[in-house]
Amino acid sequence: MLRALRTIVDWGWSPILITAVAVAGYIYQWPIEMVAPLLGVILVIGLVVVVIRTRERQLELSSLRLRQLAGYFNRRFMGNAPLSIFAVIDSLFSVDNSQLWDWARACDMSQRIFNTWCNSFIGRLENDTRTAKFSIYLHTYLNELWSINGHYYEFIEQFFEIAQKIGLPPETVEQYNRFVVEYNTFVESFRDCIAELKKTARTEIEPPSVGLARELTEVKPLQAAQERAVKPSQAAPRDSLGYYR
Repeated sequence: MLRALRTIVDWGWSPILITAVAVAGYIYQWPIEMVAPLLGVILVIGLVVVVIRTRERQLELSSLRLRQLAGYFNRRFMGNAPLSIFAVIDSLFSVDNSQLWDWARACDMSQRIFNTWCNSFIGRLENDTRTAKFSIYLHTYLNELWSINGHYYEFIEQFFEIAQKIGLPPETVEQYNRFVVEYNTFVESFRDCIAELKKTARTEIEPPSVGLARELTEVKPLQAAQERAVKPSQAAPRDSLGYYR
């Protein structure tokens, strides 16, 4: 009851005050030349406050969604999650291809760096949420989650390109495609959140900049050795995270 009353007062104070002034003006016979401008000023202020509070509410909801997406990404696609691109890459050790193993080992080292980065990101995000500082650093957190996902997407693209060149076990292909379904669901939600924040917080990131993973439909038959396998000496140089540029 008290919460409903507070909501009415917060959002309906302007009509209430206009009504009160109009009634008082009628009772005390105030000149219309004095009452009309006063009512107009109250109405304009009330509309401005409503617009500001509506934007703040939209920003709050978008911020909550961003925090949820960050937590979901860290929980489902990082660490020891069974359905992540790194888990899919680890399954490549079952393929008899030493060159492929070298790339998988490099990705394993990169995963450790990624885990540290993501854990730090989530820790800072949760801490600022408790201290009500999240809205201050909203742009920073959005950019960082976008950057984390961008680097993560590079591993997805590399795996897809490799899968087009060499044969993979059917279980690896199935695991990757299941990952693609869940990852693309996350991407769609992330794009929607970016679009909302672009309107409410004037962020500069475009929704399409978050890429969708491609599903494997036709793959080569599994072979013990592949002449077209990706060779480290022929591949692009690796960056600080250990994956090919």
